[in-house]
Amino acid sequence: MNDRLWNVIVDSFPKLLEYGLKATIPLTILSFALALVIAVAVALIQYAQVKPLLPVCRFYIWLIRGTPLLVQLYVVFYVLPEIGILLDAFPVAVIVFGFNEGAYMAETIRGSLESVSVGQMEAGYCVGLNYMQTMAHIVLPQAFRTAFPALSNSLISMLKGTSLASTITVREMLTEAKIINGRVLETGGLYVEVAVIYLAFCTLLTWLQHVLERRLARHGGTVK
Repeated sequence: MNDRLWNVIVDSFPKLLEYGLKATIPLTILSFALALVIAVAVALIQYAQVKPLLPVCRFYIWLIRGTPLLVQLYVVFYVLPEIGILLDAFPVAVIVFGFNEGAYMAETIRGSLESVSVGQMEAGYCVGLNYMQTMAHIVLPQAFRTAFPALSNSLISMLKGTSLASTITVREMLTEAKIINGRVLETGGLYVEVAVIYLAFCTLLTWLQHVLERRLARHGGTVK
């Protein structure tokens, strides 16, 4: 590695990390929170077979899983303004990432709900709980314990996927790397540096996942 490349990497690292912390991480957290809310709602509707809403949920899952994430970003960011709906790039990214990942997570949670024994619902009724109370206090906690590893993987995947937000002008790590590269023309070194920062973030999330899995195993059975 020549001195110039090394200096570029050292000088650019604080700026890339800054945008990782103030753009990439918040984008991931907000999108994942939205995805989780959507996923729980869609999974519960499917699990309870709510007939008026069931076709809507199935259409949503079919549409999102059948179209590329990049295309979804473009449609929302470039097409909605044509019909008078104007949104900044960052909220668009949160909405699209949230709805995209929510479709996949909904199927994960639905499968986890169906893996809980029917006897658990009956046990809730036996102690005087109604349907919603039984779901909230008995069924959902067990389903989340089963779904936790898959949901954690979804979070890690979403963190990496946020790099696509650069295509709709969100100024996150990859965008900042492109801006710096326009000045210094060190494409390879800068993009490897971005990859290393993403790797560090994902490694931290993986470590937290293992810690939480061990705690869940101690407090409520084994996480499969």
